[in-house]
Amino acid sequence: MPSKDVFEHGPHPENPGWHHWNLKDDTLFNGAVMGKLITRKEGDKCRLRMFPERKHENLQGIIHGAVTLGLIDISMFTTMHVVGSGNAGPSVTLELSTQFIGGGDPARPLDAVTEIMRETGKLVFVRGEVVQEDDCVAAYSGIVRKFAPRS
Repeated sequence: MPSKDVFEHGPHPENPGWHHWNLKDDTLFNGAVMGKLITRKEGDKCRLRMFPERKHENLQGIIHGAVTLGLIDISMFTTMHVVGSGNAGPSVTLELSTQFIGGGDPARPLDAVTEIMRETGKLVFVRGEVVQEDDCVAAYSGIVRKFAPRS
């Protein structure tokens, strides 16, 4: 699991079966831009959920693509912790390929549902979809590079 010094990842009392997935320092990207995140394991997949706000909308009144990309990027690391080896830090995104399929509705939670295709000593290959219930907003695949833990 992530370091207790950096993350809040305990059970979420208002959402049974879900856990917090937030940095304790909410001035960093996750909290400052994305807001509160929750996660749960679903078989061999990980679901990361955000709750869109007005600040996440674009001029068309849908969720901005950059917000969707941010959720996807965070979900890759969440998935490494929740269904992978747990070794996700320090690590960086090497590649992220995304296909936008539909507009995200800011009135509904936005979920990234990610699975690990393969994990090696240094690389994790993932794929997934960003969904709102049965509506697909985006599909993606990515590669994360793991580094040796800092001493």
